[in-house]
Amino acid sequence: MVDVITQLGAVSRAVAEEEREGEPSRVQSLEQTYPSPIDDVWEAVTSAERIERWFMPVEGELALGGRYQLVGNAGGKVLECEPPSEGTARYRITWEFGGGMSWVTVSLAEQGAETRLVLEHVARVADVPQEMWDTFGPGATGVGWDGGLLGLSLHLGGIHGKLAPEEAEAWAATAEGRQFYRGAADAWAAAHVASGADAGVAARNADATFGFYTGEPG
Repeated sequence: MVDVITQLGAVSRAVAEEEREGEPSRVQSLEQTYPSPIDDVWEAVTSAERIERWFMPVEGELALGGRYQLVGNAGGKVLECEPPSEGTARYRITWEFGGGMSWVTVSLAEQGAETRLVLEHVARVADVPQEMWDTFGPGATGVGWDGGLLGLSLHLGGIHGKLAPEEAEAWAATAEGRQFYRGAADAWAAAHVASGADAGVAARNADATFGFYTGEPG
């Protein structure tokens, strides 16, 4: 059993459109607090051995200027890497997949015995096929990151349950998995509406995203 409801409620999500380096861009962000000290969370999100346990296998040089490759998924370059110091830490990477490139920043902040994680994914509007955005909205990318934070939460003891990364695809077809993906898709629809999107469009995007991840109609 995975505590889906608690996990969905533990994540804050936001969508915005703004200029980054002179380019119109879409910015999606997720935040969650984990019951672990910052050094442990940093290791969990930067160590190849730890990343494989909650996300997927990764190869390459996980250091400033190095290149990484998630096995069967995205790769890229480590642009910034600031280990924990005075209660904060962060890294920034390129996210290269299917011939396109976007940027991911992971920031950590110490909060007593816990750690607040913020993940920001930036994609230039011109680099995202309009048909894809019109169909799925922010959910296609956002729900994927929700799955990542779910794995990290289970790994760090943020919620109760057990789900190995290699089981995630099959889990999506279970009642529990469908509940998670339905909730995550709807949460991204709500974030989209909060950014100014039409509620009807956001709802259709959420249905399409749910179907994409589970193989079922919304």
